[in-house]
Amino acid sequence: MVPHLFFHSLVVDPKTAFGLKNRGKAAGYLDYMVTVDEFNKVLQQVYDNGYVLVSPHQLGKVDAKGVMHPTPLKVPKGKKPLVFSIDDVSYYEYMEGEGFPTKLVVAPDGSVQNEYVAPGSTEKKIGAYDVMPLVDAFVKEHPDFAPFGHKGVIALTGYNGVLGYRSSPSMYGPGGDADHKNPNLQTDIAEATKVANALKASGWEFASHSWGHINFTKSSLGRIKTDTARWKKDVEPITGPTDLLIYPFGADISGLPKYAGPKYDFLKGAGYNFYFNVDGSTPQWGQWGKGYLREARINVDGISLKAALEGRKVLSHFFDPKSVLDPLRPRSISGTTS
Repeated sequence: MVPHLFFHSLVVDPKTAFGLKNRGKAAGYLDYMVTVDEFNKVLQQVYDNGYVLVSPHQLGKVDAKGVMHPTPLKVPKGKKPLVFSIDDVSYYEYMEGEGFPTKLVVAPDGSVQNEYVAPGSTEKKIGAYDVMPLVDAFVKEHPDFAPFGHKGVIALTGYNGVLGYRSSPSMYGPGGDADHKNPNLQTDIAEATKVANALKASGWEFASHSWGHINFTKSSLGRIKTDTARWKKDVEPITGPTDLLIYPFGADISGLPKYAGPKYDFLKGAGYNFYFNVDGSTPQWGQWGKGYLREARINVDGISLKAALEGRKVLSHFFDPKSVLDPLRPRSISGTTS
């Protein structure tokens, strides 16, 4: 099995994000996010430790009958394979003005960059402020980090739109669920599609993270069907189809037993062949099924960094957790106090 590290959108302004008067939100950002400074250090150390980026699609292929077949993976001599992914690349409305990028854009040179507006400012800066443009820039300097051209998997919900655009007709269109409509809905869809195409051309893939960030363990089959239909209606026209499903909260439809039953039958029928949960207790975990490959992802965030400083060894396979800590991160490391 191949190790898989995942991140959320990066904190550009730690003082603002971690110092919010709303302590619940600040604690959430401490728990689930890392800063640009922390990510850059992780990226360099992962590279220095001999890892190279690969795609989940290099690990298995599905035949015309829907059967999953393992495929041999060869990496350059002395290198180790690694999958990167980033969740919730929507730049949600609730994050506005709190020290995060606002969207992804295609720059005049064709590269994908972020738009960022610093808290208290109206100036729109264009640059590398999140995982995707930072990895792109790193690979440009170190092409051997992505020997196959693959960079990572971008997991998208749909309820707030995607990639920083309020592009969801189910929310912002006529008759949509949001209490405010988007008069620029079609323009946002077109711009998001332009960004998605540029990302795919540069080595990124997309995964479903469900439309509404739902818990697949607890959700009924009916809710999963409704949510999947919305994702395919609102997100798939922008990203194109995907057979990758990344469970929100890591909430899988099964524990250790292999997949079986109505939820799996539906998801397989909906086109999903690769499934990803969360397990930060082991460097890698996977399971082959007749029609699927299931793998665990390791969270890189305040919770896992704190666990590493308290003795959990998993992250140290990839980088030195203590050395990557942003000096602007408080001594608590995470927002979780228990």
